[in-house]
Amino acid sequence: MVLYIIGLGLGDEKDITVRGLDAVKSCDKIFLEAYTSILGVDKTKLEAFYGKSICIADRNTVESEAEQIYQPAKSENVALLVVGDPVCATTHTDIMIRARDFGVQVELIHNASIMGAAGCCGLQLYNFGHTVSIPFFEENWRPTSFYPKIKYNRAGGMHTLCLLDIKVKEPDFNAMMRGQTKFLPPRYMTVNTCVEQLLEAEETLKEGAYSRRSLCVGMARLGQPDQCIIAGAMEDLLKVDFGEPLHSLVVCGPDTHDLELEMLKQFMLE
Repeated sequence: MVLYIIGLGLGDEKDITVRGLDAVKSCDKIFLEAYTSILGVDKTKLEAFYGKSICIADRNTVESEAEQIYQPAKSENVALLVVGDPVCATTHTDIMIRARDFGVQVELIHNASIMGAAGCCGLQLYNFGHTVSIPFFEENWRPTSFYPKIKYNRAGGMHTLCLLDIKVKEPDFNAMMRGQTKFLPPRYMTVNTCVEQLLEAEETLKEGAYSRRSLCVGMARLGQPDQCIIAGAMEDLLKVDFGEPLHSLVVCGPDTHDLELEMLKQFMLE
């Protein structure tokens, strides 16, 4: 018996690989991880295409009750479906480790992810440095742990892929204090919010990691038919409507290659 951790790619129900689809059809239980990312289609479309029922694995399931996913794989085939590729989030790595410690056979089935698809803007993947996560700033929590990594990358002439925060099924603490179990509406960080926070971090730390005129590339819904890619100065992207989630941002290195700039021309703001 096997726990399959299967990448779904970035588009819709048809982006699964042939090998991944064969694995899904062999499974008795199927979970869709809906915490670290979202797919461009509803799970009902997946169920219709795969011919299988799917259970949503939310944040609580994958972080606090992951044994519900891997323990049944001792006696039956189980699939955990992951948007993108299975090895792009530490959440999935933790489940792999715990499953193997429990004596479950784990098999990974890879697919396209933002880590590779970001190259469709024309920037060469081997010119990227550290990838960073940009969390939503809160009133009393405005972390800047991403800042030194962007600074390091740019000092080495490298680009930085910024993965933007998503908040799904976050508890409503005000409701909890009234004895009610409620969740806040989902929030997905936009390129605009990301840029605002990056500029605030630079204004606070003043180390010259980047400037308002630094070249950036905003991307939305990569891998989907309506994907959006727009390049321009950081401050100019503040005014752009990138549409529906998910969004990501690349902060370009200071010495972007001529070939990369030639490719970026098609996406540059007028």
